[in-house]
Amino acid sequence: MAVPKRKQSNARTGSRRAHDFKKPVQTIICPGCNQSVQPHVVCPNCGQYARKQVLPQD
Repeated sequence: MAVPKRKQSNARTGSRRAHDFKKPVQTIICPGCNQSVQPHVVCPNCGQYARKQVLPQD
């Protein structure tokens, strides 16, 4: 089994982990009810997706 010859530096470790941070959730404004929703997801408030009613309104 291979064994590292030297300790990996903090700079190299940080460069490798540069993309591991959490990214904020993307949101859009629903055209039907003006609520903030995730893109490509049916709006839980009004039941529309791509300006079409896909879930029955309560």
